[in-house]
Amino acid sequence: MDENVLVGYDTSDDAGVYRLSRDLALVQTVDFFTPIVDDPYTFGAIAAANSVSDVYAMGGRPVSALSIVCYPGKGDLDTLRQILTGGTEKMREAGCVILGGHSVNDTEIKFGYSVTGHVHPDRIWANSGAREGDVLIFTKRLGTGVIGTALKKEVADPAHVAAMVESMLELNREAAEAYLPLQVHACTDITGFGFLGHAREVADASRVTLEIEAAQLQFLPGALEYARQGIAPGGLRNNVEFVSPFVEYASGIAPEILDLMYDPQTSGGLLITLPESEASRAGIGYRVGRVVAQQPHAVRVI
Repeated sequence: MDENVLVGYDTSDDAGVYRLSRDLALVQTVDFFTPIVDDPYTFGAIAAANSVSDVYAMGGRPVSALSIVCYPGKGDLDTLRQILTGGTEKMREAGCVILGGHSVNDTEIKFGYSVTGHVHPDRIWANSGAREGDVLIFTKRLGTGVIGTALKKEVADPAHVAAMVESMLELNREAAEAYLPLQVHACTDITGFGFLGHAREVADASRVTLEIEAAQLQFLPGALEYARQGIAPGGLRNNVEFVSPFVEYASGIAPEILDLMYDPQTSGGLLITLPESEASRAGIGYRVGRVVAQQPHAVRVI
């Protein structure tokens, strides 16, 4: 492989990193998906926040983006305009310039971005950096997938939907910037593979085990209630099937909490590992566990 590829696909990181010089490397990522809320402007903004999150998760700063649009050729152009406007304004908030993009005629709407950022080659937050003794910090609450499914089923409380949307619209920029001065060893954003799926990726890449304290996790309003009712997106069940063989559970953990740990997130928070001495300095996020020596399971839920 090219020696300038500092982070590739082999460690399941959020983005690739390519070194340009001793002090500069490119961070590159792409993400797009189908609408998850009814309002087109909000959908576009969420898609943008979700796309730039991968750059923040690498310790980088997003600088430019290319839009990806799949839209019906005979669709309402005003709806498309609102999607693009929402994305553009969220990218502006992130300080990221849209340079262009590509669109295709598709009966199913999809939208997102390919994002380029930069990072110092010696300050990359890769999945492979977690160390035994590190503390685990998480910066958002879980539950967007379950609440989004409740919305599709038309059983979601509007207040719960509003909290979900607010969380998805929140850029991970402030959290990333708060941790940049600290000794972050590893970081990932929690998205489609759910909390446990992405935790497993960090554990495998770092050859450690992540020990998660279930009682410390925080959930969006309504998420536990819907999970108790059995409301779950298809991706949650897929995550259970794919990830559960690598996870060990303590007895007595409520099924709805386990479900939400597998819940696929959109524009989710950052899961950060760093030394105990640094854990409270950023003032953003909350402690959810620790890194221990590698054990038979990549993740332990206690």
